Amino acid sequence: MTGRDARSLSADALEELRRRAVAAVEAGVTRAEVARLFGVSRKTVGAWVAAYQHKGDEAFRPRRRGRRPGEQFALTAAQQAWLVRTIVAGPPEACGLPHRLWTRQAIAELVRREFGILISSTTVSQYLTRWGLVEERRLLEMRRGPVPSGRPGETRPGTDWIADAEVLWLAWTRPHTPVDPRRGPVAGKQNLLTGFRDHFGDVNLLLALSQRGMVFLLAQRGAFDARQAEEFLTRLTGQFGRGLNIVVREWPVQYDEMLRDWPRPRPGLLSVRFALG
Repeated sequence: MTGRDARSLSADALEELRRRAVAAVEAGVTRAEVARLFGVSRKTVGAWVAAYQHKGDEAFRPRRRGRRPGEQFALTAAQQAWLVRTIVAGPPEACGLPHRLWTRQAIAELVRREFGILISSTTVSQYLTRWGLVEERRLLEMRRGPVPSGRPGETRPGTDWIADAEVLWLAWTRPHTPVDPRRGPVAGKQNLLTGFRDHFGDVNLLLALSQRGMVFLLAQRGAFDARQAEEFLTRLTGQFGRGLNIVVREWPVQYDEMLRDWPRPRPGLLSVRFALG
């Protein structure tokens, strides 16, 4: 595929191609090898990487001709704000969706039901990044490094690795500020991240990332307690319907005390290990 061939792809397909190519370079693959794997020129890969380093996620989105700034978004600012408030208000089932946790698919279904607009999972990822709920860089970093063997001296039940179980990486985050500070302050109509606390309150997020790149999240205003964190794991195991190996990669220091008793043992169903700091 030449650079000209790449430009003939649909907007979503071209964005996905750019994301995968840059992610491969970020993971340590040479630009020449990435160019060969994705069928583009090495110069094209270099341009995509340079654009990403300069503009962040905005660089992945193909430019659309003949549209004024802001028109490229499928959802209005009001619709986006409503979606964030709905996600923060509770799990998908609270608004009648057949999902235990929020996923890209669940959000796309909500958009289709409420606004009659069809958006792809890739587009949902764009919005999650724009809102500051899910950072692409964080997703890449979560899976880096070896799987830990457990905390030093860890002897409690539930730490034995479950054979052939799905591996997920877990993080507790607090999305209060723009993902990329280089953007600087912008008008509220242009970017919902401006004044995030004023818009949505003290938002906390529990997020799990699967080996296949699937994202599962639960958000709320205020910190999670042990019961709510336990409920997240219950929903997660229910989502998969089988045993899970969980690697906790990020947890607020001020709530580290919770980890003494969390999670409750579920031998054979749930294994939780920690790779914090």
